[in-house]
Amino acid sequence: MKYMLLIYSDETAWSESEREHGYAESIQLTQELQAKGQYLGASPLHPVSTATSVRVRDSKRMITDGPFAETREQLGGYFLIDAKDLDEAIAIAGRIPGARVGTVEIRPVLELSALLSD
Repeated sequence: MKYMLLIYSDETAWSESEREHGYAESIQLTQELQAKGQYLGASPLHPVSTATSVRVRDSKRMITDGPFAETREQLGGYFLIDAKDLDEAIAIAGRIPGARVGTVEIRPVLELSALLSD
């Protein structure tokens, strides 16, 4: 099953050297997942200050600078993995450096192909 691991933390929780060390750890985890055939994608995101939000209300598009919501923790990156079950996804999420200073949310991916009928 595919899982999206969403990494949330306070952007100011990391020093530059801690962030670089976290990236190195994430690359190592990515390589291990790749070797096991579980890696589907991963990437850190630019700071929330670079975000643009789009909403459509009454057929009118509204664009605002910044994230969708003001929160203490921001979405900082993700891993997309293939795991046999939630327990395996939890074990992988626990190895993501961001879990030590923030939260890793695990969400099963609903395959669009399962929603389409021939």
